[in-house]
Amino acid sequence: MLIEKILKDRSNSKCELCTSDVGLTVYEIPPSADGSADHAILLCSKCRAQIEDPSTIEVNHWHCLNDTMWSEFPAVQVMAWRVLNKLGAESWAQDLLEQLYLDDDNLTWAKAMDHSENAAPTLDSNGAKLQNGDTVTLIKDLNVKGAGFTAKRGTVVRKISLTDDPRHIEGKVNGTQIVLVTAYLKKA
Repeated sequence: MLIEKILKDRSNSKCELCTSDVGLTVYEIPPSADGSADHAILLCSKCRAQIEDPSTIEVNHWHCLNDTMWSEFPAVQVMAWRVLNKLGAESWAQDLLEQLYLDDDNLTWAKAMDHSENAAPTLDSNGAKLQNGDTVTLIKDLNVKGAGFTAKRGTVVRKISLTDDPRHIEGKVNGTQIVLVTAYLKKA
């Protein structure tokens, strides 16, 4: 496979996002995937699984983007932008996202498959549209399963992160990252 050889040479046979050398496969970046190395990256199985199923994202795994987002290859920059955008509730991810410069064409490419733009809008209990980084307030006491506390009505959740499901958002309550149902919150 020619594209795989090109990517292995380009990346020294390491994942272009986390530098792991385990379970490497070619990942073509939509929607520009054209079968060329310019529109693909080499990913390890862990990065690929988390990109393909955002519900499995391990936030600490992505600290590696601090180094790899500076790659000279646009495909790597685009994937770094997309992952950092999904981690919007994390302050360190927002800081990196603000530092990452993409030219207009690559930014358009990165945004083209951003789930928060292509999916149904995420709305709060009053029908207001929510976006990554917004602040919301809980309108009902919520028992947080597995964390052993109740998120009280009136609790403010800052820098929320949208999910692939428009009925849910992610945010930190009492220092714990949790998934919240949008029907029980309002935009602040």
